[in-house]
Amino acid sequence: MRVQVAIIGAGPAGLLLGQLLHRAGIETLILEQRSREYVLSRIRAGLLEQGTVGLLERAGVAGRLHAEGLVHEGLELSYDGRRFRVDLHRRAKRKVVVYGQTEITKDLMEARTAAGAPTLYEALHVMPHGFDGDAPHVSYVENGVSKTVYCDFIAGCDGFHGVSRQSVPASALRTYERLYHFGWLGILSDTRPVSEELIYINHPRGFALCTMRSRVRSRYYLQCPLSEQVEDWPDERFWEELKRRLDPEVAARLVTGPSIEKSIAPLRSFVAEPMRFGRLFLAGDAAHIVPPTGAKGLNLAASDVFYLSDAFQSYYQTGKTESLDTYSSRALARVWKAERFSWWMTKLLHQFPDEGDFGQKMQQAEMEYLMTSAAAQTALAENYVGLPY
Repeated sequence: MRVQVAIIGAGPAGLLLGQLLHRAGIETLILEQRSREYVLSRIRAGLLEQGTVGLLERAGVAGRLHAEGLVHEGLELSYDGRRFRVDLHRRAKRKVVVYGQTEITKDLMEARTAAGAPTLYEALHVMPHGFDGDAPHVSYVENGVSKTVYCDFIAGCDGFHGVSRQSVPASALRTYERLYHFGWLGILSDTRPVSEELIYINHPRGFALCTMRSRVRSRYYLQCPLSEQVEDWPDERFWEELKRRLDPEVAARLVTGPSIEKSIAPLRSFVAEPMRFGRLFLAGDAAHIVPPTGAKGLNLAASDVFYLSDAFQSYYQTGKTESLDTYSSRALARVWKAERFSWWMTKLLHQFPDEGDFGQKMQQAEMEYLMTSAAAQTALAENYVGLPY
């Protein structure tokens, strides 16, 4: 089998890239090691920058997003029992939309199926080859039979633990990483959100976040030690701890209920450079990870896809490689800005006991500055709604 672009990974990055390339008349095959059901079962974030929304519109999959997505023009920050609102639209002239990543994945899957574009789920032992020369190809096993797809280019969209980045020689790759010594305990419940906008909380007991997936489904997070286990947190304990970290007004209107999903996610900052190795291109979590505090993970994957899809289209339309040659530098310029913002938000809102009283005073000074400075709020808003591509 031969296609123009072989895509490894059927998460949002791979599916969005495949959809954009299909609409441009470029032949693709997406290879995914997991089942379709497993991919759809993964609970992920869902706060979208306007750039991401525009890219989904270009892909022709934004109908349900516009019908069901929740448009937010601001967010709230809570510190020392006080809350203040940052008006994103006023400060940055843009908005964000809450629409679950699972729903995006579902929309992209259905669009690809309707278009008759091939996606192979449960493809085993997927491995890219020959990307350092003129004959790239990907080997895999389907129903016990070894197969190969030949292609012009390979797009590695298979996440942090995927084979794409791991296939690159260590000498050709430089990585940067920061691990955080805490995680986010998240709970999903079919309860009315406590607020119409997100609330980010800095509390002496640890960070908390109140967010949502719809008008009737809520998502809440608590900072917790990495030594904690989900089993240590029955629903009752979670709700009690969340109330302790909320200010009294918000705590009084919190609607609790049984969880439908609960998990603990570690936090890390990670970047791999470059994002191109011959005819292999990395996108999304295969190349970088951000702490979820700034809501940049999915949006960075989308911006990578923006640059990469345009580069492939330019190549097949003109035969020129300039956009392919500059893909890594253009994508990384935006990646590092998002890494900085996500790191800053994480430092601002979480408890870092090892930084002592001085660290707490720095947080206090930063929060007081944000509350009173239009310039500081503008800087936060510009980054939160998404820097331009």
